[in-house]
Amino acid sequence: MKENIDLRKIERGNKMNSPWKAACLFLTVGLLYISWGAFQGQAAGHGSPNGAATQMPAYYDGELFTVNMFEVPASDPLIEHNSSINIIYATNDLDEEQDFAPVIDAIQGDGFNPLWLQVLIEFNAGFTPHQFFSDDEVEAAASGANPEITLIVTDEVYRCSVVGSK
Repeated sequence: MKENIDLRKIERGNKMNSPWKAACLFLTVGLLYISWGAFQGQAAGHGSPNGAATQMPAYYDGELFTVNMFEVPASDPLIEHNSSINIIYATNDLDEEQDFAPVIDAIQGDGFNPLWLQVLIEFNAGFTPHQFFSDDEVEAAASGANPEITLIVTDEVYRCSVVGSK
């Protein structure tokens, strides 16, 4: 046998719970907002920039720009199948503090691709480390009979955007 359900009791119960439900929803949204703000502050300031966008200065043809970047996980397939990846030259891994500002080989309107292969600059013995200002300078310093630097191609790809001149 089916029982008769009194819809008026259900509706009354829902109406009575509405303020409580609204308060719970408000508290939940508030806690999420606070938690998200704390996470963003940690990612931008103190934590590792892996997975979170990081801004830093970078030179392109003698002009200082600000680039926004984050490391792309599992970069090997991108390196193997994308012949138009740009290069970002850095003295240290881009997840670390830099000795000098990195150098990029393109900006929007000049063969720009948002994917950047990290190439590390290592100064050879007998040469004083210094700032490079263009990819042409980096490539020239790595060539010749007695190169000033050695370029180390890594397996790290970063998704970068040039967000403005500094």
